[in-house]
Amino acid sequence: MSKIKIMAMGGLNENGKNTYIVEVDNAIFILDAGIKFASEEMYGIDYIIPDYDYLIKNQKKIRGIFLTHAHPENIGGIFNLARILPKVKIFASKYTSLFLKLEGFDTKRIVEITAHHKINFGSISVFPININHSVPDSLMYVINTKDGAIVYTGDFLIDPSMTGAYSMDLGKIAYVGKLGVLCLLSESSFSERLGHTSPNHKFENYYKDIINKAESRILIPVFNDHLYTIAEIFKALENTHRKVVIMGHKLQSLINMVIENNYLNVPKNVIGTLDDLKDKRAVVLISDDKKNQYRNIRKIADGYDKFITLKEKDTILFAEPSYDYNEKRLVDLQNDLALMNVESYAIPKEKNILHHASSEDLMMMMDLLKPKYCMPVEGEYRYMVGAANLASDLGMPKENIILRQNGEFVTFENGSLIDKQESIKINDVLIDGSIGEDVGELVIKDREVLGENGIVLVSASLSKKTKEIVVGPEVTTRGFIYVKDSSEMIAEIKKISENIITKNTTPEYVDYNTIKQEIRESLGKYFYTETESKPMIIAVIQEI
Repeated sequence: MSKIKIMAMGGLNENGKNTYIVEVDNAIFILDAGIKFASEEMYGIDYIIPDYDYLIKNQKKIRGIFLTHAHPENIGGIFNLARILPKVKIFASKYTSLFLKLEGFDTKRIVEITAHHKINFGSISVFPININHSVPDSLMYVINTKDGAIVYTGDFLIDPSMTGAYSMDLGKIAYVGKLGVLCLLSESSFSERLGHTSPNHKFENYYKDIINKAESRILIPVFNDHLYTIAEIFKALENTHRKVVIMGHKLQSLINMVIENNYLNVPKNVIGTLDDLKDKRAVVLISDDKKNQYRNIRKIADGYDKFITLKEKDTILFAEPSYDYNEKRLVDLQNDLALMNVESYAIPKEKNILHHASSEDLMMMMDLLKPKYCMPVEGEYRYMVGAANLASDLGMPKENIILRQNGEFVTFENGSLIDKQESIKINDVLIDGSIGEDVGELVIKDREVLGENGIVLVSASLSKKTKEIVVGPEVTTRGFIYVKDSSEMIAEIKKISENIITKNTTPEYVDYNTIKQEIRESLGKYFYTETESKPMIIAVIQEI
């Protein structure tokens, strides 16, 4: 019999950062290594990962990192994780490996696997099964132990009409259920959505209708990592005699790669060049990102794109759904496009779900696997509760439904859940893409202050011999006040600073630390009294 521990490093009570640990005796298996996109309030931060201290301390136990599919929420952290675990093998499907290669990852680290081929680790094995999702070669994982299987679904929906590299083997899943599943880790992000996801994830006919009635060019922003959407757009364009112009180096590289590897079947004469951009029959695919879904269209609408200028009768087709957090941005953009006499279309509200399991999909997965225990993962807490309620509706005892937070362990001994309150603290690591390392909360706070209240720089030069002020104090501000309109305030800043410098200076000694501290404190109080603002204050005092 085994001692099994399951813990989420990320992915519980949040969207993204999916990273799950299954520890069987002395063997650790890492399932996914995702990121979470930073909100606009996190000044300059590109994405968030969990801190990996637990994995660093236990790296000798790690048997591998198993990636489910090529979405940043599930694989985006592999760059950071691979760097700190240089000897750990990474297991991924062909498409996931190719996608990571395009992103600049060293794929020599990756062991390419195929569905339904077991990977053995002594008495434990890992069995990948293909599933329906919006990228090819998506996998779920079955970790077989002496006490039953631990199953992690990753992202999925159930749609038998999705074939080839998007297919799902329900028979294999049912077979795993017959062999015995100890615990199911199932996605839950759309558990509150009633019914099946299919056919609400299919948009080919919707795209086709818009394309057929468009009078001129069509601009379509897309996500690089939603290949199924891109494939549907190309399918909708069949027999329309329109050239497709692909904008963005990453998107071009992706489409070239998927055509070369037979993930996308597109006749060569369909792909156009920049020379076709002004053709009124052109269809322009524009690479977008999940951090700012409408950024590139906004840039074009405002006249800042060096290749594309909008014309009357152009059509914008937003191929990705909007969500609550970015709906206002879409509405504002569509209003501005209407003023330019540019048609725009957004995915209807009732079809705003893409390739994730709705309630009936989740219940079907639970019914096929018939797990002894169920642990909802991947989603905000209310969605995890929704998935827990579905398990309860199927007759699972409430004590067998596990709801946890990141860092909290779930422990099984001899096939039974142990009521053991064990947890570790897992901090968020804030990554600025230009730096590549943890930025830290203090830096974010500084950036917030700069963004909201600006900066005031006070500088002065003292004589090295007499310690008297030779130049200054000079005052420079950015984002706080307009100097020419605030001469009285600038004069007062200089007066306060000069008094502080003089008070803490003798012919023999200058107390630099006290000067800087008192300038910050005195000016801080003065600014708040006068403006109710708290700019960042920096004092620079030097001798010449």
